[in-house]
Amino acid sequence: MALIIRSLLDFLVISSISLVVLQQKSNGEDQLLMLQKPRLMKCRFDKIFQLGDSLSDTGNCIRENLCARGFLCGRFPYGMNFFQNTTGRCSNGMLMIDFIVAGATALSTENLAEEKIVNSVTNSSLSVQLDWMSTHFKSSYPTDRLSKLKKSLFLVGEIGGNEFNYGLFKGKTLKELRSMVPKVVQTIIQGVRTVISFGATRIIVPGNFPIGCLPIFLTQFRTSDSTAYDEYHCLQDLNDLAIFFNDHLKQAIQELKEEHSNIALVYGDYYNAYMWFLQNAMFLGFDKNSLLKACCGIGGDYNYDVHNQCGAIGVSVCTDPSTYISWDGVHLTEKTYSWLARWLIDDMLPKLNCHV
Repeated sequence: MALIIRSLLDFLVISSISLVVLQQKSNGEDQLLMLQKPRLMKCRFDKIFQLGDSLSDTGNCIRENLCARGFLCGRFPYGMNFFQNTTGRCSNGMLMIDFIVAGATALSTENLAEEKIVNSVTNSSLSVQLDWMSTHFKSSYPTDRLSKLKKSLFLVGEIGGNEFNYGLFKGKTLKELRSMVPKVVQTIIQGVRTVISFGATRIIVPGNFPIGCLPIFLTQFRTSDSTAYDEYHCLQDLNDLAIFFNDHLKQAIQELKEEHSNIALVYGDYYNAYMWFLQNAMFLGFDKNSLLKACCGIGGDYNYDVHNQCGAIGVSVCTDPSTYISWDGVHLTEKTYSWLARWLIDDMLPKLNCHV
């Protein structure tokens, strides 16, 4: 399977043509702040490399035998707003950024087995992806690799969330999943160390989304206990698990930054990007009655059924995906990804030392 490299122009198409950030006024009233210039262009990145899972997969899974079996993201209506083309992206269109393998985990299949979690989706863990990257660099940059990667941006993740996703559906308790966090985080940090050894000087390491807001988990762990939900009707315990993981990851990133003061190492705050977006989605044109529902799905309060998922026969699609946050109950719509990318660029750009 070939390693996919995205040019900066590919990234800018979905991320920074013009940036619109919703800010809080002192009186609590929301306002739109238009950032007209594509600020990321000023960093002059010539390549973007991403290691990750289905949040960033642009078609590798459909080329991997194990992953491709029953892989619904390779079927219509996936890609319906991407030139009517099912490329393997797990959305109706573009993603936040395009790079490696769907269903991937930070821990290897063997490590997951030790936790009694079976990953039947893919063998392409972070270590496998790093091997692909190493092979690519050896063949593409046999000499002077460090100077040729100086203008590249590396993203290590989002990866690590699937350990908890698989574990939850295997009946693992939150306590058991929390105990896995240090191992998952250290695996990610080791991956970052490897990327640094390749010559990376600007690296983003994203955290996890607030998984308690996703239709898949809202359906699976639905309860009549109103105290289980926060003010946005997200499952608080699952969001707390994501926060626990993110806090450990941020601490590990900070410790690594102290070892490599010459490296721009930035935490990608997916959690707060998503929460900002959820809080302001109605002001951005999203349907207030569908903020926690899947656009492509069927059944229940959240339009999601694990036995009849998007891409299966008889599963319908909403009239306008651009008014939905969730595409299929797990992944997000193109419109959502574009807003999250804008928030993240605005948050991370000052930390990348681009002298913008």
